[in-house]
Amino acid sequence: MGRFQSAAHRHPRRVSAAVVALLAGTAFTAFGVAPLTSLPQGPQPTITQINEAVAVPELPAQIARMDVQSLVLYRSDVTRPADTVDSLLARLGVDDLDTAQFIRNDPVAGTILQGRTGKSVKATVDNGQLRELIVRGPADTTNDFDTHFTRLTVTRVQEGNQPAHWNVRKELVLLETMPQMASGTIQSSLYAAADDANVPDGVTNQMAEIFGNDIDFRRELRKGDAFSVLYEAHTADGEPITWGGSAGRVLAARFINKDKVHDAIWFQEAGKKGTYYDLQGRSKTRSFLASPLAFSRVTSGFAMRFHPILQKWRAHLGVDFGAPTGTPVRAVGDGVVSFAGQQNGYGNVIQIQHSGDRATVYAHLSRIDVRRGQRVEQGARIGAVGATGWATGPHLHFEFKLGTHQVDPMTIARASDSQVLSPQALAQFRQRTVDVARSIQAAGQWQLAGAQSGPRFE
Repeated sequence: MGRFQSAAHRHPRRVSAAVVALLAGTAFTAFGVAPLTSLPQGPQPTITQINEAVAVPELPAQIARMDVQSLVLYRSDVTRPADTVDSLLARLGVDDLDTAQFIRNDPVAGTILQGRTGKSVKATVDNGQLRELIVRGPADTTNDFDTHFTRLTVTRVQEGNQPAHWNVRKELVLLETMPQMASGTIQSSLYAAADDANVPDGVTNQMAEIFGNDIDFRRELRKGDAFSVLYEAHTADGEPITWGGSAGRVLAARFINKDKVHDAIWFQEAGKKGTYYDLQGRSKTRSFLASPLAFSRVTSGFAMRFHPILQKWRAHLGVDFGAPTGTPVRAVGDGVVSFAGQQNGYGNVIQIQHSGDRATVYAHLSRIDVRRGQRVEQGARIGAVGATGWATGPHLHFEFKLGTHQVDPMTIARASDSQVLSPQALAQFRQRTVDVARSIQAAGQWQLAGAQSGPRFE
């Protein structure tokens, strides 16, 4: 039925003719097999013929008028890594040497092929000549990347018999957002599944952060797990951006891990910071984060390992996060810096004292951005990944201590407290999120069926 509807939209005349032929053939067959006695008896119907003269349209005059009208084409494409000005204009149907030379020589128009590829390009072409070229791409500065885009417009101006000239305008324009739903199933990794579902990396990072205390993505993710996410998709002039990477906030998400369902919906209580809550109104934000880095590759977990420098097996009483030098390191919880400096094999190291007898250690840093005695909040930047001390490469060594004993950070993160909405806010939360929760649940039920029937890691 779906194929028939799709074909009906693409070829309405062909589909209509096929339906008429099918019905006509069916009626003929029925008439052929019906017994003669079943036919009605009586006088034959009178056939009346009507003749009417129809004026033939002046086709030669219409054709002549069409010949004098120019054909204006609109073509769209995206910039590619191997593009030149000539190759891009050729794909857009532009056969205009003057325009190509102008773009190559103009310092503003020439930025079309600079920077990131995948920019959206739209050209208005009249008999091979460019009338207008609009190029939309990412903002030039990192600070504007998630909020704005660059619109570059090249317009051909022709005044009488004067030589043509071009106007160039470059603008920084605010990105717009529209809700977007996506779902995926894990086959190899979270990022691979998100890429298959055309989910921007920024949204994938947010999902990993939202569910970081519920799911250990380095050890508990398995083939057949599934997710659904509702997020703010960025658009430029009403069209989806083509250069990727930029996305707004995750509005709601569901992740199915080991057939267990985890939900999260964004909500801001009056007078407080917005955060994510499950469907019962419990905050997904806990006293401690599961990781001092944004979602990253873990090279060594909390277990026994073969030490690369000491060349012997020993307990690894922490977690190593592999990341490039300079990657920001954040405090996993509120506390006071009890040590900030150098310490033997740890190199540059920071220790933060939290409430009670709990403390966290951040080692091998390339830089330290806090001082002893300073109070820090959860998520605050305290330093950067490095390879100081006994390190064979850039990474962060992270420990969580209870008294003098190291414990698994993931265990502490899961056991830490979470806030609950007040009764008044909870009623408002349920009222505002009922539609979102229904959409996520519907998508999640479909994904859950796939997760239960799909293959699993052995």
